[in-house]
Amino acid sequence: MMAALRLEIVTPDQVVLSSDVEYVGAPGVDGEFGVLAGHIPLLTALSIGTLVYRIGNKDYMAFIAGGFAEVADNKITILAQAAELAENIDVERAEKAKARAEERLQNAKHQDGIDIVRAENAMKRAIMRLKIANNK
Repeated sequence: MMAALRLEIVTPDQVVLSSDVEYVGAPGVDGEFGVLAGHIPLLTALSIGTLVYRIGNKDYMAFIAGGFAEVADNKITILAQAAELAENIDVERAEKAKARAEERLQNAKHQDGIDIVRAENAMKRAIMRLKIANNK
């Protein structure tokens, strides 16, 4: 069966994925949402999370770190601040990023100038990358 939905995942640096798919599930800021062929036009903000897409009978995952999703004319475009396909996630790098964020959050109580929100977001990104990499 031919897929009827075009998925494009784009970051400021590169096109991460451009493929025909049957389904896309994405982490919206107001909750997860799904898109099939024939979906009404939509523009929504994305949060840090897992993007799932289906090709044939197989589901694939990608890490998304915020941005926007636009759905129109059987195409969904993900404009993300950062994105990685599950198979491209560097687990060692994600573990180091998680450790750095944990250390920053521990030290935040004792130091001025630590941006707690930034450290918490770094922690969320690292945890999500590890979760996706371990479930691929």
